[in-house]
Order: sequence, then structure tokens, then C-alpha cells
Amino acid sequence: MAFEGLTEKISAAFKKLRGKGRLKEADVKEAMREIRMALLEADVSYKVVKDFTKSVTERCVGTDVLESLSPAQMIVKIVNEELTALMGSDTKHITINPNGPTVVMLVGLQGAGKTTNGSKLAGLMKRQGKNPLLVACDIYRPAAITQLKVCGEKLGIPVFEKGTQSPVQTAKEAVLYARQHGHDMVFLDTAGRLHVDEALMQELKDIKSTVQPDEILLVVDAMTGQDAVNAAQSFNEWLDIDAVMLSKLDGDARGGAALSVRAVTGKPIKFAGIGEKLEDIEPFHPDRMASRILGMGDVLTLIEKAEKAYDEKKAAEMEEKLKSNKFTLQDFYDQMVQMKSMGSMQDILAQLPGGAGLKNVQLDEKAMAHTEAIILSMTPKERENPGIIGASRKKRIANGCGLKVEDVNRLLKSFEQMRAMIKQFSGPGAGKKMKRMRGFGGLGGFPGF
Repeated sequence: MAFEGLTEKISAAFKKLRGKGRLKEADVKEAMREIRMALLEADVSYKVVKDFTKSVTERCVGTDVLESLSPAQMIVKIVNEELTALMGSDTKHITINPNGPTVVMLVGLQGAGKTTNGSKLAGLMKRQGKNPLLVACDIYRPAAITQLKVCGEKLGIPVFEKGTQSPVQTAKEAVLYARQHGHDMVFLDTAGRLHVDEALMQELKDIKSTVQPDEILLVVDAMTGQDAVNAAQSFNEWLDIDAVMLSKLDGDARGGAALSVRAVTGKPIKFAGIGEKLEDIEPFHPDRMASRILGMGDVLTLIEKAEKAYDEKKAAEMEEKLKSNKFTLQDFYDQMVQMKSMGSMQDILAQLPGGAGLKNVQLDEKAMAHTEAIILSMTPKERENPGIIGASRKKRIANGCGLKVEDVNRLLKSFEQMRAMIKQFSGPGAGKKMKRMRGFGGLGGFPGF
């Protein structure tokens, strides 16, 4: 999980402060020393760390903080505000050209995830009602064009390519093609190198001067720390980039890139790649990221994920079934699939306040998979009416999912206990009770939950 080590160390520093009734200036400076070391270990730029801790210390040693009723909480608040400011304060969006098409030029080092994350961004824009076009301008990396085509096919987005033709000419023709065929956004997937070199930068400068993109978006690997920051600085000097996208933020990212790149380049982080799937991208929210780093959770992002997974029509049908005590194993399976679309249980837990401190809590994802396998091994009739499942059916179901009859019995027993609980919620006032259960009805008590 990204920032895990940084979160642990900062939380430990705050825990020491909370253990003291009144704080002295020496206590604050000791905490700032620990935070400084944590940031440096997270591969944050030394200059950024120095400026950050200086700013926080100056605010924390004031009499208003040290003499307040809860100085430790005030310091957490100040660190949260300074972290947010360090990463850009507010959420930034793509600059849209009102006369169209909006041209987004994707640049970055080879291996940063430019092609995949550029495709993710085009997919996000498509889901928001845009009509994007992907353009293959990387004619050097083997299979780069093929990779872009595969991504485009999965997302239902056309790919404009001209083989090994000059990338500058391809970009020019693509913008004209987009204008003629009603594409309101163009994403140029340009070539990268293992290191910044003059030949690469000259080609990118030529593309920039030819098509005059509305946005030059630099894709940097969040797992590379200072290397990502150095690359960002070079690209900015050559191209005057407009914004940054962090890729692989779901991995073991120590935080250096996220916390340094905006301070070093002065350019905002606008998007973050958060997984391997083409849907795994989200706008970068500095305030939410600061809260996550401080172990305060990210409830707003969790709510947004729930809203995406939430099907209002199905939820209404589910409420009616719960009211009339007609909840079936098929209904439970549908709820489980809906919840899984929000991410793993570990990810969901990490976004709850204090969830970062529960990393040692074992969530049995395998048991959840077993529950799913058992239900899928049943016939539709058995899912609708588990009461008909006798000994021979249990044996067949167990054989079908590769588990034991005892596992099937355990699931059926849990389901009956849940139905008994649901029955208590039926009757007068059931509507209000069911709304509290909607979307997560009856998960408790099942294996893995």
C-alpha cells in the first residue's frame, strides 16, 4: 500500500505528542525531527523536507498552539494543512479547449506507464461523456503501437496510427482527423527513453510546436521516488509541462514523488493510476492524500467508489426483498459482487479513519472467494430456495466448487442466521432500518466478512 511506511512513522511521532498533557517547544522539535527523518526515508527531496519542516515548526511553536487545550490535535491539523499545500492544495482538472478538440500530449520516461495510463485517462474522459481519440506517436519501442491498440479496443476508443511515419506528422494528421470526425479530445502517446536525451526532447518540442497541445501531461512512476522528481524537472525545463500524472500509486510507493514533484516543478498533480485495470485511475486530491498519509483515512474517495458500484434500481428491489424477507443467496451474491467492485477489503479498510493502523488485521479474502464459489456451484433454483438443498445436493455443490460439505453447511447456516436477523427488521419502520443496511445487507456473519 502506498505511503504505508511514511504513515506508520508519522503516526508514531503524533502518538508521542498525544501522550503529553502540555507541550513544550522541545517536544514539537523532537516530533518534527522524527517527521523529517520519515520524509527523507520516503525519498522526498531534501530541500522540500527542509522547507516543509521549517514551515510546520514555525506554526507549531506559537503560543496559540502550545497553550491550547489540545496542542497535539492542533499540530496534526497544521501538518495536514501543510502536506495538502505541498501537494497542491486543491484538485486540478484537464484544461478543456472550448473550440475543440482538446489535445493532451502524454510524455515521460520509458517504463513509467505512459501508454497504459494515457489510455486510462482517455477511458475516464469517455465515461464523462467525451469522444476521445488515442494517437500512436511512439514508433521506437517494440509493440508500443500494438499495446495502444489493445488498450483502445478494450476501452472502445479508436486509435490513430501511421506506422513508422514521423511522429510529428502523425500528430498533425491526427488532430485534423479528430476535428473532421467529431473527436473532442486527442491523446498523443509519445515516445519515451530510459533517460532524458536531446534527441527525444527535440522530437517532443517539434510535436509541441506543430500541434500546440492544450495540456502537456507528464507521467511519472510513483515508485521511483527522486528519480521521478529529477525526470519531472528535466521534462519541465525542456517542454514547460502543464501537469503530472502519478502511475503505480497502488504499489509500494514510498511517497517521495507525490510529495516532491509539485514543489520542485511548480506544476500540479492532476491524476493518479491506482491499479492494473484500465478503470483504475482517479483525480488526484491533495487534501485526501494528506489525510491518508496521516492515517486519517479517505472517506470521500470510498464514498465515490460506493456510488459508482451502487445500482439504484437494484437497491430499490433489494429493499423490497428485505422488507418482505425474500432475501436469497442470489441476492447475497449480487451484493458481494457489487462490493468487490469497490476494491479489496484491505483497500477499503485503509480508507477508513484509523484503518492504516489496522494493517495487521487479517481479512480472509480466500474465505470470500470460497463463499462465491459455493453459491456459483448451486443451480438458480437452489440459490432462490436453499431449503431444497439436501445431503445429495450438498455433496454435488461441494464437488462442483472443490470444497467440503462442511463448508457448504457453514454457508447455509450463516445464511439462515442472516435471514432470521433480517426478519427482525421487517414490519413497521422497516424502510428506515433497511436504508441503513442497503448496499451491505447481511454481509456480517458470512465467511470472510
